[in-house]
Amino acid sequence: MRPERKSSDSMRPNPFNLRRLLPVMLAFALSSCQPEPKPPAVVLRPAYGTLEELFQTEIVNIGLETLGYEVVSGSELEYDIIHEAIAKSYLDYTTVHWNYNHADFFKENGGDTTMTRVGTLVDDVLQGYVIDKATAEAYNITNIEQLKDPEIAALFDSDGDGKANLVGCIPGWGCHDVTEHHLDAYGLRDTVEHDGSNYYGLIDGVIEAHKAGEPVLYYTWTPFWLNFILAPGKEVEWLEVPYTDLPEAQGSDVPTTFEDKNLGFAINQMEIVANREFLSENPKAERFFEVVQVPNDAVSLQNQKMRDGENTPAAIRIHAEEWISENQDLFDGWVEAAKSAPDQG
Repeated sequence: MRPERKSSDSMRPNPFNLRRLLPVMLAFALSSCQPEPKPPAVVLRPAYGTLEELFQTEIVNIGLETLGYEVVSGSELEYDIIHEAIAKSYLDYTTVHWNYNHADFFKENGGDTTMTRVGTLVDDVLQGYVIDKATAEAYNITNIEQLKDPEIAALFDSDGDGKANLVGCIPGWGCHDVTEHHLDAYGLRDTVEHDGSNYYGLIDGVIEAHKAGEPVLYYTWTPFWLNFILAPGKEVEWLEVPYTDLPEAQGSDVPTTFEDKNLGFAINQMEIVANREFLSENPKAERFFEVVQVPNDAVSLQNQKMRDGENTPAAIRIHAEEWISENQDLFDGWVEAAKSAPDQG
């Protein structure tokens, strides 16, 4: 039998039901045209040791932001604390791991089991002991071992105790441990006093003493603004050491010679160190860390701006943005290289 055909009235839609369905249908149609919501950005937590290191840190941060990460304002912490925090996943990375100076901090916090050294951000970082050129020439002082002589040491006595006052590094900086090691290794403990309480405050005193024509003795490094004011080879001279003797963690085969002078400190590479688990989950960030590099001179020039008064985090962020704009093709190449890395998993 043929099925009974319904009347045309029974086939006509119920206008009341359509009116009720229209808003729902419209909402569905509109929602189907909307783009999928973006997942929340991964929040990154960096740190640096001194404000003079924020410039290169911000260049790295801006690159990561370009890749879609959200980077919180970096924390200024002592280097030993930075390494411990990265190892324990309280921080994700630092751009200012000094390899070799921070070898102890790296090793003591799990080394390669918790962290990874990724790329060289600033290469050939020099460090060593410096005296004013006038005193060096007047007394023919070229080697720090000469300070074993009480009469030579007394030239640099600023507090009246008969010992040379060496403006050095605060505890928590890798150079502090190296300097303390040198005082014993070179037999200087009885004639040299390591002033490591407040480096930047003491350096202001060094500058004023030099202006007054007084002898000065201090530790410094490159890149650093101080070297524009007291330039090695002009106002001051690097001191040699009698032989290389460094803490065991830095190893035995370490380059310490610059322009035929043994400065006694490892010629460091400023590297990025990141939490190992973080890198495994963020291959694009890891690739960016591998390729980004900031010239030593660029850091020194920016540090000079800080010395001239542009020394707030906001000003330093602008310095980083300006440097990127001046080197846009280079920066874009780093970003593109990072984008080519595989997604997580």
